Amino acid sequence: MPVPKKRHSNIRQGKRRFSNYRLKPFSLSKCPQCGAPTLPHIACPSCGMFKGRQVLKLKSKETKEKKQKKEPKEKKGKKGNK
Repeated sequence: MPVPKKRHSNIRQGKRRFSNYRLKPFSLSKCPQCGAPTLPHIACPSCGMFKGRQVLKLKSKETKEKKQKKEPKEKKGKKGNK
């Protein structure tokens, strides 16, 4: 059985291991209900459907706008600032 003649450096060992360490692009599929791109096996974030049934309750645009109008509050300053 062959034996390596010289020891490989730590850098060479790291290069070999790191060559397979990279990000892969997401595989997106179309939602059959609304046509938006979604991740497979996950409910559609735009319409809330999964496998032909509604699984997420999504807020309408009107309720989001009302909530945003109510939220702005005045910031209170710290006490003791002179």
